[in-house]
Amino acid sequence: MNTQLMTETARAMVAAGKGLLAADESAGTCKKRFDSVNVECTEENRRAYREMLFTTPGIAQYVSGVILFDETLRQKTKDGVNFGEYLKKNGIIPGIKVDAGAHDMPLHPGEKVTEGLDKLPGRMKEYFDMGARFAKWRAVITIGEGIPSMACLVANAHALARYSAACQEASIVPIVEPEVLLDGNHSAERSERVHQDTLEVLFHELERHGVSLEHVILKASMCVSGRDHSTQAGVQEVAERTLRVLKRTVPAALPGVVFLSGGQTDENATAHLDAMNRMGAPWPLTFSYSRALQAVALKAWRGQAANVAAAQKAFLHRAHMNSLAAKGEWKAELEKRAA
Repeated sequence: MNTQLMTETARAMVAAGKGLLAADESAGTCKKRFDSVNVECTEENRRAYREMLFTTPGIAQYVSGVILFDETLRQKTKDGVNFGEYLKKNGIIPGIKVDAGAHDMPLHPGEKVTEGLDKLPGRMKEYFDMGARFAKWRAVITIGEGIPSMACLVANAHALARYSAACQEASIVPIVEPEVLLDGNHSAERSERVHQDTLEVLFHELERHGVSLEHVILKASMCVSGRDHSTQAGVQEVAERTLRVLKRTVPAALPGVVFLSGGQTDENATAHLDAMNRMGAPWPLTFSYSRALQAVALKAWRGQAANVAAAQKAFLHRAHMNSLAAKGEWKAELEKRAA
């Protein structure tokens, strides 16, 4: 275990004004997004789309790392350069999603547990040799009547802890992502309680498994109102509730916290991040967005080579907006400008 390498990696991931691009969609998820713009979800189209994102001029000033899917880590640019190597050469750290997805949890209707621990240490060594320096594992926590159960929280935290240990043994920085879904009609107050329970159990399990907290990045969801709730919490309330939970549960030893957008609108995800950074926190707070960075670019691209420049411009603008939010310097009026 190379602790110096992991220290350098973790610090670089949350460097001031930079965040992560989550480009780790499976082929199935990619298909849903490509379908929305009438693009066939072939391996070549997925490769071309990722190349469009990764080769955006100037993106390295806003993006510190990219989370890749296994297929993507093995793909190349049209000039024959492996994506991981291309990113590294351009000052961006390659990362890898390693979980096998969330599956129904036996005896717990409506709850899921993430799988993928089988032979994980061997896979982590392979990914390290392929250039990955951080990894991601996502757990899914659903809020509903009588859920989440403690059994669900513990099962997912246990898996996240075992995954983190396998990462660190291979000198790879683990991102732990216990996503509390915004689906449902719960209030922001209920979301806050569930977030607190989730993170308390998670860090207890990480400690039990001997995981070095100095080399873990938390990918957190935000304490937003459920999608179907009659009253949606405002930006300041979401920021206050989310930051309060983090301060109560997240050890100061962590190098940083990155946020997922989790189905929020592009601008809301940016505004919430900005509000939290204006309040101040014990750790760097930045972004690890997928749709909130990519949606405008995908809509502009539509699978056409002639649209690459416009798509890259849209992608760079969103990355720039979130870079400002990571420093507490974003303003809504900037959204009207095409940077």
